[in-house]
Amino acid sequence: MVSLLHRPRTTLVPGPDGDLEVLTTGRGEPHTLFVHGLAGSISTTRPYASAVAGTRSFVHLRGHGRSHVPASPEWGYAELAAEVRSVADRLGADRALGVSMGAGALLAGLAQDPGRFERLVLVLPAAVDRPRGDEAMRRLGRLAARVEAGDAGPVARHLLLEQPEQVRDDPHVVAWCREQAEQLVSSGVAAALRVLPGRVPLADRSVLARVTCPVLVLGQEEDDTHPASVACELAEALPAGSVHVAPPGGIMWEHRQQTREIVGAFLSER
Repeated sequence: MVSLLHRPRTTLVPGPDGDLEVLTTGRGEPHTLFVHGLAGSISTTRPYASAVAGTRSFVHLRGHGRSHVPASPEWGYAELAAEVRSVADRLGADRALGVSMGAGALLAGLAQDPGRFERLVLVLPAAVDRPRGDEAMRRLGRLAARVEAGDAGPVARHLLLEQPEQVRDDPHVVAWCREQAEQLVSSGVAAALRVLPGRVPLADRSVLARVTCPVLVLGQEEDDTHPASVACELAEALPAGSVHVAPPGGIMWEHRQQTREIVGAFLSER
């Protein structure tokens, strides 16, 4: 967990529709871009990078962090994919990791340019080409209302209930939820929470047959927001896809070290 009290200095770079907040650490090759999930942040993606060699860049997509907030609700994964592509091209990133929404943004980008990246990690994909309207998606709408109210307390409680039951009493998890809530209420994330849950990255998963680079898909058992079945289906649709499904307990809580090692080995391979 990266404390918001010691948040590293970020920069704003031009994106296709407005400025995007970016952080770059490390040096050398390869260069990996890390893309957060819906209501996530640069700080929530940084743990995935701890064992990855080379240069590591992190981006806040629209409505998150200090990045621009779109004036119109008429956007979806295609616009997120354009932002990811813009930052990757500007920074020279040749590998990428996306979490949930970030995984969806990478998928949408692959539909347009299947050869853009050398290696990809897709963490906790929530959907591929089938819209969802289940309770997990409706909870995101309730989170939007709490963020819009501007009180970090209810947001933190909501985030805590979204964590695996096994870790909800862990002081580190409680503190993380509080810090993340403070960041969310000072951002424009509510707009993204209203727009994205009913949308899908792809119109038809068959386009993934053109993706030849190695892709690692990470799933989590007993996560109704990110069903493990989606991760398995996605890996099967990718010619060079592989999948790792973690047991219950949180891919970045009880299984943090294993996840770091798996991601580090995969993205550092030359």
